[in-house]
Amino acid sequence: MPFKSQAQRRKFAELLVQGKVTPETFEEWNRETGGRKLPERANTAAKRKRGGPKKKALGMAKAQRSRTRKMRKRGTKKR
Repeated sequence: MPFKSQAQRRKFAELLVQGKVTPETFEEWNRETGGRKLPERANTAAKRKRGGPKKKALGMAKAQRSRTRKMRKRGTKKR
């Protein structure tokens, strides 16, 4: 599997030094990546997504709820 970003390549190099990744694995990934220019950071699907549907307000607004609670406590009816 090729590297997706420079940050990922650096992380793998760090893991190689720590002995958590074999030199063969690192070389394989490096070979598959080739000489391609990689971005500093890979974009995630969540970062790329823009906008989308707006969330609907659930129930009454906070002020409205507290006003209603106070009225119930007093025993007055809402007009």
